[in-house]
Amino acid sequence: MITLSWLLIIALVGGALALVDGIRRLRGRGSSVVGIIEVVVAALFVLSLFLPGIPFGSLVLGIATLVVLVVALIVRGRTSLAVTIAAIVLVALWLVLVNRWLVIPGIN
Repeated sequence: MITLSWLLIIALVGGALALVDGIRRLRGRGSSVVGIIEVVVAALFVLSLFLPGIPFGSLVLGIATLVVLVVALIVRGRTSLAVTIAAIVLVALWLVLVNRWLVIPGIN
């Protein structure tokens, strides 16, 4: 059984936005290598939240997703920046809260 918490919701929305951004990069013109890497890493990140057998764990995949999103923001292409920036903010917020660098009662 999966416990629904704010941390899980933040991670799911951030991972889903990263996945959508990667798919939009693959459909548009430009660098498809970044899109492929972004789709793979974001999909593994979302799956690692539910399945314990995913290699590297959700923390490492969250960091990898954040790095790929920053690279995608720098490369840009023809996609909009709003989805990429929203995914970066949510994944970074999840990383800060999961590592307890910032404690907000009721969330972590």
